[in-house]
Amino acid sequence: MYTILVCDDDKAIVDAIEIYLRQERYQVLKAYDGMEALKLLEENEVHLILMDVMMPKLDGLKATIKIRENRNIPIIMLSAKSEDMDKILGLNFGADDYITKPFNPLELMARVKSQLRRFTSLGSMAEQSNVIKIGDLELDKDAKVVRVSGEAVKLTATEYGILQLLMENAGKVFSIDEIYEKVWNELSFAPENTVSVHIRRIREKIEINPKEPRYLKVVWGIGYKIEKN
Repeated sequence: MYTILVCDDDKAIVDAIEIYLRQERYQVLKAYDGMEALKLLEENEVHLILMDVMMPKLDGLKATIKIRENRNIPIIMLSAKSEDMDKILGLNFGADDYITKPFNPLELMARVKSQLRRFTSLGSMAEQSNVIKIGDLELDKDAKVVRVSGEAVKLTATEYGILQLLMENAGKVFSIDEIYEKVWNELSFAPENTVSVHIRRIREKIEINPKEPRYLKVVWGIGYKIEKN
C-alpha cells in the first residue's frame, strides 16, 4: 500500500484530498507547512508528496529543495496560481508535476497514479542486465542508475523516464507531445513548459556544458533527441 503525504496550509483542502486518496486505498499523512512535511518524511516511508506552494514557516518550493537533497520521491505541486512562471518555478525546484487549484478530483488521481507508476518502475529490478551506453553516458536499467564518466548522477523518476525513452531510441526525434504522452502516460495538454524544464534539468546533470550539449539535443521546431555517439 502506498503512503502519500499531503501538505497544504488549508485544512479543508487537505481533508478533501485525503477523502479522494483513501477512496483509492492509499494511506495518507497530513502536514500544514513545509516544516511539518519534512518532519513526517523523516519518520515515515512516503511514496509521493502533494505539496502546496504558498505556506507559512516553510513554503512548498523551499521544502522541495530540501527534499531533493537526498530523495527522488515524486512531488506534485499544488498551486492556486495558474501563471506559467509559478509552474516553471516548481519544476525548476525539483517537482515532477503540478496541478492548479481548484482541481478536478479525477485529474488529481490520474496524476497521482501516473507518478506512482513511474516511481515504482524506477525502483523495480529487471530480470536481465540491460545497460544502454552512449559515449560516456550510461543508463543501467537493472540498477536504475545513470552514470556520466563512471560517476552516478541523481535523477528524479520523471527525469529518468525521459532519459530512458530518448536513450533507448538514440537518434530518433521525439516531439514534446510524444515525450509527455509516453513518460506521463496521459494525453498531452499544453505540456511545453513541463517537458522543457525537465529537459533542462537533465542537461544540467549529464552534460559538461549544458549550453553546448553533447548528448541531449534540441531539433528546433520538432523536439528532442539523444545524439548517437
